[in-house]
Amino acid sequence: MADNNQTKNSNPKLTTFGGVFTPSLLTILGVIMYLRFGWVVGNVGLAGTLIIVTLSTSITFLTALSIAAIATNAPIKSGGAYYMISRSLGIEIGGAIGIPLYLAQAFSIALYVIGFSESIVSIFPGLDIKLIGIVTTLILGILALFSTKAAIRAQFFILGVIAVSLLSLVFGSPIENSQIEIWGVPAEKSVDFWKVFAVFFPAVTGIMAGVNMSGDLKDPARSIPKGTFLAVAVGYIIYMTLPLVLASRADAKTLVENPLIMQQIAFWGGAILLGIWGATLSSAVGSLLGAPRVLQALTNDKVIPRPLSFLGKGSGKEQIPRAATIFTIILTLVLVYLGNLNTIAPILTMFFLTTYGILNITAAIEKLVESPSFRPKFKVHWFFSLLGTVGCVAVMFLINPLATILAIVFIIIVYIWLSRRNLKATWGDVRSGMLLQIIRYALLRLEKDASPKSWRPNILVLSGSLSKRWHLIEFANGITQEKGLFTITTILSEKETPQEKVTNFEKQLTDYLNNKKIRALVRVTRAEKIFQGAIQMVNSYGLGLLVPNTILLGESKVADHKEEYANMIRHFYKSKRNVVIMQDFISDDFRNKKSVDIWWGGLKGNGGLMMILGYLMYNSPYWRDIQINIKMLVKTEEAAVIARKNLTQLLSGMRVNFNTKVIVSKKQSFWEILKIESASSDLVMLGLKAPDDNFGDYFDRLKQNTKSIKKKIFVLASQDIEFKDVLS
Repeated sequence: MADNNQTKNSNPKLTTFGGVFTPSLLTILGVIMYLRFGWVVGNVGLAGTLIIVTLSTSITFLTALSIAAIATNAPIKSGGAYYMISRSLGIEIGGAIGIPLYLAQAFSIALYVIGFSESIVSIFPGLDIKLIGIVTTLILGILALFSTKAAIRAQFFILGVIAVSLLSLVFGSPIENSQIEIWGVPAEKSVDFWKVFAVFFPAVTGIMAGVNMSGDLKDPARSIPKGTFLAVAVGYIIYMTLPLVLASRADAKTLVENPLIMQQIAFWGGAILLGIWGATLSSAVGSLLGAPRVLQALTNDKVIPRPLSFLGKGSGKEQIPRAATIFTIILTLVLVYLGNLNTIAPILTMFFLTTYGILNITAAIEKLVESPSFRPKFKVHWFFSLLGTVGCVAVMFLINPLATILAIVFIIIVYIWLSRRNLKATWGDVRSGMLLQIIRYALLRLEKDASPKSWRPNILVLSGSLSKRWHLIEFANGITQEKGLFTITTILSEKETPQEKVTNFEKQLTDYLNNKKIRALVRVTRAEKIFQGAIQMVNSYGLGLLVPNTILLGESKVADHKEEYANMIRHFYKSKRNVVIMQDFISDDFRNKKSVDIWWGGLKGNGGLMMILGYLMYNSPYWRDIQINIKMLVKTEEAAVIARKNLTQLLSGMRVNFNTKVIVSKKQSFWEILKIESASSDLVMLGLKAPDDNFGDYFDRLKQNTKSIKKKIFVLASQDIEFKDVLS
């Protein structure tokens, strides 16, 4: 999903005025201005209205600042807000925002068309509202389908109509004796300030109409900031001027009760009606141009499933996304025919506001992380972007808390769906830098002498060939439970493997593990001798205090390697690394183990570590219905009574449900008893003695004595930690 798969606009001709300023301003100066602004002034008065306009525009302006920072950092291609977010926060978050953003724009087309149709029917009652809506959608669709330039030119005409309507309003006259009311109608009759704010706020959220034309602009990095700021500024001036006109022409009660008050006040009332039609149609055209381009970008990034890949194609010199436009027209026709979108409209507003909030947080994160690649020409302090995020979230809950929650839930569902598809993006994003900052923060605050209560195994798996020792990885994955860390490492021969192949091999291993749903770190290194390479890896691997505390490996079956293997184990032990040696076996049913025997000699050292490993297996969803059996050998019946009592108290304090069995030797050797007692067990854990100069011979004898046990683990605790404190 490289960026070069994006729509290649071979002949972009849209300027700042036509491509960004006009669609943004026309969406800002919409039906709320014509039909609800008088109601706003009447309820909260002149002062309240100016405060609402300023607060609303401030949030939009902060978002515009963030957009300017992102747009001037790197080339912006087709997809607008989706493109910006996905290239900074990753394809999953970009897609989770992009899909709802497309749906919001597509549904908005239907809302605007229905609003236009209703106004026509109010004048000509004999007409069919659905028929008008369908015909209007088809006309606008044909315009958008065959020429982006023609659609923009149509918006120029509409902009002129709106300008005439505003001039007609300014040069109108009062309809009654009125004086400017600072705070509107009496409190007992007015609507709450924040409810009025919630009604007005969507009027100033039209800046995305211009941003979504990013792929059709001559110079997106210049046009998007400039056009957006101009649209916000002009919209603010108009919205700050109109309250003075309205409040001086009619009293508060009339403004509240008459939605068409502007038509009565204006010099020519028909101009207001034309303005209403122009506002609805221009907003519909803006969404009809923007929505298919977002869908096209989503498709080219493979966010949209492969069967719909045809939606990503562009046609003609202007690279118009005709397939995506036709799809959007069909969706709009269905929605217009159904007719009632009142319940969906609030959620659509939430999708727009969520996009603004994410754009703000994207700019804030980019600035905070200070990646060398983030060098925008338009610089914005992270505080302002973060303030814009807070403003968007606050307004969302003010407008409609339920719709906000539903929108967030929908976005989370889309994000999870995209994450599970394991989409691959060839562009970098800010997440790596963000995670690096988090890691740095955590590493510098790790305690050197952390409490045993916080201990977890940080495992380094010396895997060698994955196919031969896959059980090592399964075991490490099972006991870390997606909560701890483990690293899979392979040591390659320097003579047989050139360094340039190491990175590729690491990537292959990582991809293989991801396909197996195993999240682990991977490290491949080269060494002249394999065992010496393993020692070097244990000595050097880690970051600060975050180093592996447990080494998991298989046994060596080559007689010539006995001393090298023994030296390696001695080195691990002296380096204060716990060692877990698993007998090599290939098993397809490792997850189905039901019975694990831990041969226990006490809580200190090996016994404590084996108990922790047993508990992690018992508590892991990786093993279903597993049973841990603590088995202990004593010499006399008297010792058995004491041992049973101590084990019962110990397990009660540990709050685990392990089985216990104390066995009296009766002059039998431990190996004879082990062979009988663990014959039917799926896995057996045994402790190792501290390695000495004769460890190689000792380990050979141990394997010989336990050869009847097919699947076993040898545990050697060497870390300076009281494992009993971990268990208490």
